[in-house]
Amino acid sequence: MRFHLFLSLVASLTLAASVRADEDTPEPAPQSASAPEEAAEKVTAPEEVAEEEIASEEAEWVPLFDGESIEGWIQRGGRADFEVVDGAIVGTTRLGTPNSFLCTAEEFGDFILEYEFRVDPQLNSGVQIRSQSRKDYKDGRVHGYQIEIDPSERAWTGGIYDEARRGWLYTLENRPEARAAFKPEQWNLIRVEARGDSIRTWVNGVPAADLKDDMTARGFIALQVHSTKSAEPLEVSWRNLRIKPL
Repeated sequence: MRFHLFLSLVASLTLAASVRADEDTPEPAPQSASAPEEAAEKVTAPEEVAEEEIASEEAEWVPLFDGESIEGWIQRGGRADFEVVDGAIVGTTRLGTPNSFLCTAEEFGDFILEYEFRVDPQLNSGVQIRSQSRKDYKDGRVHGYQIEIDPSERAWTGGIYDEARRGWLYTLENRPEARAAFKPEQWNLIRVEARGDSIRTWVNGVPAADLKDDMTARGFIALQVHSTKSAEPLEVSWRNLRIKPL
C-alpha cells in the first residue's frame, strides 16, 4: 500500500514539473506572411543602384566647352584659326605660323580629362595638359605635357610628348593594341588621368601611355594646331571636352 502511495506521489511531482516547464518556455514569435514582401520593398534593384552611381559620377564632370563659344579661352603661339562649327572646336592651319594653342584660363592639377577629336590624316596635333606659358621660359612659349594626336603610319596617338622641353616621354612603340585603336578620319575618344606623378591615357577605351614624371604638377589645358608646310588648310576638331578635378 505504501509503495503504491509512493508511486502516485512521484507521478504527481513529474506532471507538475512538466507543466511548469511548458509555462516557462517562450512561445515562438508569430510569422507574418507579409514579412518577405516588406523586406523586398527595402531592397534597391541593382539597375537603380547603377543608375544612381552613374548620375553621381556625371554630376562631377565639368564641361570645358559648351558647344557654342570659345569665349574665355586664350590663344597663344601661332595664328592658326579656331572657330566653333556644329558643336565642335575646329582648328585650321595657316602657312608660315608656328604651333598654335587654344588654352583654358584655368589651371588644373590632378584630374580626369575626356574629349573626342577628329584630325586630317596629314596633320599632327595634340592636347596640352599641366602646361605653362612664362616670360622667363623661351619668351612665353607654351610648354609641357602633350597628349599626342598622330594620324601617321607611326600611330602614336595617346603617347605623351613634352612640348618645347624634353621631347618624347612615352611612345607607343611597344603598345600595338593602342596604336591599332586609333580610327583615321573618324571621331576618337581620349581619356587622361593625371594623379600626382602618374599620367595615364586611353585611346577609344584601350590603355595607351602610363608615365611617371613629376616635373610639372599643375597648368592649363590647350588644344594644339601644329605648324604646317602645306599650302592647303588642314583641320583638327574637338568636341565633348570635359574634366573631373580630383
